[in-house]
Amino acid sequence: MGEQSSVKFPQEVVDEYAALGVDLHAMFSAGHLGTRMGVQIIEASAERVVGTMPVEGNTQPYGLLHGGASAVLAETLGSVGSMLHGGISKVAVGVDLNCTHHRGVKSGLVTGVATPVHRGRSTATYEIVITDEEDKRVCSARLTCLLRDADGLKG
Repeated sequence: MGEQSSVKFPQEVVDEYAALGVDLHAMFSAGHLGTRMGVQIIEASAERVVGTMPVEGNTQPYGLLHGGASAVLAETLGSVGSMLHGGISKVAVGVDLNCTHHRGVKSGLVTGVATPVHRGRSTATYEIVITDEEDKRVCSARLTCLLRDADGLKG
């Protein structure tokens, strides 16, 4: 998922990262797990992150979307929002995730929308709503990330 050329970032964010020589699209992708699960990030800003994931390939034995797959989508979207909120000097690390699964989905694409509940100096919390293709709520999730200094993670 290093290829995220379709992601829409605010221009000031693109400029900030480009000035530092950072590949913004690769940095804010869904990563290796998201790639295996087919997660696609469609839109990304600190105010709103939107992504999709196919149901096919992400089901449990009954043929329904696996709750863990919804959790992966939720954590991915909330983490991207947290990273954008923290900016270039911070790294977002998930510390709490909870998901409530409302209905089963057997096929199609689910869409997650992450919006901030709290954006502070050291933590960020996002609510993530995952819906099916009929816009019915499949899962409600909340993710809290710790915002650590990026310099503190080196060596």
